[in-house]
Amino acid sequence: MDMAEEAAIKVKGLYKLYRVGEETVRALNGVDFEIKKGEFCSIVGASGSGKSTLLNMLAGLEKPTKGEIVIAGEHIEKKRENQLVRFRREHIGFIFQSFNLMSTMNAIENVALPLNFQGMSRTLRRKKAEKALKLVGLQKYMKHRPTQMSGGQQQRVGVARALVMQPEIIFADEPTGNLDSKTSREVMELMQKIVRKRNQTLVMVTHDNYLAGFADRIIHIRDGKIVKVEENHNPQGILANGGEASKEDTPIQNELKDNGSIGANE
Repeated sequence: MDMAEEAAIKVKGLYKLYRVGEETVRALNGVDFEIKKGEFCSIVGASGSGKSTLLNMLAGLEKPTKGEIVIAGEHIEKKRENQLVRFRREHIGFIFQSFNLMSTMNAIENVALPLNFQGMSRTLRRKKAEKALKLVGLQKYMKHRPTQMSGGQQQRVGVARALVMQPEIIFADEPTGNLDSKTSREVMELMQKIVRKRNQTLVMVTHDNYLAGFADRIIHIRDGKIVKVEENHNPQGILANGGEASKEDTPIQNELKDNGSIGANE
């Protein structure tokens, strides 16, 4: 796998402790790892393992009790809330399990929404949103609202929204949790190929070992501790056969072949 060895994320001695009555709950209990730039990494564990807490720490949504989190060369555990908001806007994209789309907006408007905070013209916002939607195979659904789309289509809008800002790092929280198995595989293959094509770092939290198998590296977490790290040299999906799907390409994959990245100055 050809990727830069530079670390996009470094975590050292990370703890998160909660008081529950008289007890201290160690949601994270001394976590250390690195994620390389351009790597697709899955964090897998059962409910209550600490994986969602870890994702929240990485995204700067919760403060650790102790430890270091270095993302894009910056210590985010030291940042104030207003600094974290700016940092997330400039460096991070999010893909949510529940899609989190605005029901009154169509696909283009939902994808363009994060660009509203960039001081960008409406024409340029729309152009970038359209290109992101084409990248995820939704060129025929740009004017559709969420209620007019399937769950898989809504999640592709969510992926496009995460991509439109061209973030260095994308965090995905159980991104296929509300989808059937066939659509889940399509969405995973979509994310897998796009981040590879654009050399972005993707960190996904899941409880599903099969979905975790789409990643380059799998971090297993249990009771707030990392118990195993797997280098996955044969990931599931479209990269398993030299970058091509094992069956005929889906419309999504064909669209990915035909569309490039979202240019910063277009």
